[in-house]
Amino acid sequence: MTGEITEATTPSAVGNRTRPARHFELGLSENPFPPLPSVLAALHEQMARANRYPEFLPQRLPRIIADRVGVDPAQVVVGSGATGVAMQIMQAVLGDGETMAFATPTFDGYPIMADMMGVEAVTVPLDRAGRQDLGNLGEVVDDRTGLVVVCRPHNPTGTLVSAADLEVFLSSIPPRVVVILDEAYVEFIDAADAVDVLDLIRRYPNVIVLRTFSKAFGLAGLRIGYAFGGQELVARVRRRQLPFGMSCAAVAAVTASYAAEDELQARVARITAERELLRVALRQNGVHVPRSHANFLYLRGPHIAPALQRAGIVAKFYTDGSARIAVGDPAAGRAVLWALRTM
Repeated sequence: MTGEITEATTPSAVGNRTRPARHFELGLSENPFPPLPSVLAALHEQMARANRYPEFLPQRLPRIIADRVGVDPAQVVVGSGATGVAMQIMQAVLGDGETMAFATPTFDGYPIMADMMGVEAVTVPLDRAGRQDLGNLGEVVDDRTGLVVVCRPHNPTGTLVSAADLEVFLSSIPPRVVVILDEAYVEFIDAADAVDVLDLIRRYPNVIVLRTFSKAFGLAGLRIGYAFGGQELVARVRRRQLPFGMSCAAVAAVTASYAAEDELQARVARITAERELLRVALRQNGVHVPRSHANFLYLRGPHIAPALQRAGIVAKFYTDGSARIAVGDPAAGRAVLWALRTM
């Protein structure tokens, strides 16, 4: 495939101990592959009409996504990546003096946007296994809470709350409190671990499911995200839609990506295979790595961040010395193993 990783692309390459000579940017959990050739062709064709404005308010993209997800187009809202849609949700549902709650650490966007909006963030630490503690998260919900975020898989640890625990949690949340079910990495979850989100949004009108085309689809630079839920809740969020806010490239990219589903699934399989082999190799080297259900690994321990920094590897670093690294490129995996070889 054109544009594919060409250096040591087999997963078994993670075991190579040769010192890497390349610089690696692993801090943004990006897909290591460029867009598929068919997607690039669709984008090139669309760019020839870039002198024209996109739709005043997006209509085509919500219809395309709704058809794929299995909901009515009125149940879909789109925006500038999952982050942009999350901001729209926060602006739409949080009233004066209301708070939002989430686990910590989490996706950086949530505390950053809460600070931007002047919203108090109530945080609950992860449990010792790196999982979101839904019991404790539910306990901090009070009369001031307007929004709760649950990531599945969780960012940055890649851990997965069970369907049963999620059900118990949602049943405990007052209907007036909106719950974002952040599924930014849902395409990397095994089918056996997936939850029936259509059933959830039917039974819990306060739940809105958040997804992105940045990760598995490899379109991070195009900033295409979406959410879906009950029509009443989505209508509130849609009122925050920025006119002309979605690029004309979005429809072309999403349409072509959906048409290339088999190729995209093959790429996801390559990334998850590399993830598992790298995790095994790291654990054999004594690094504590929770099982991940995403396209990254969370390396726990006070010496991880310094070791990666000394090797010139860019990762997402945490105050306790832990780090999150994107996976999928075997050469990058070798670099991480080399950096941690004597830790």
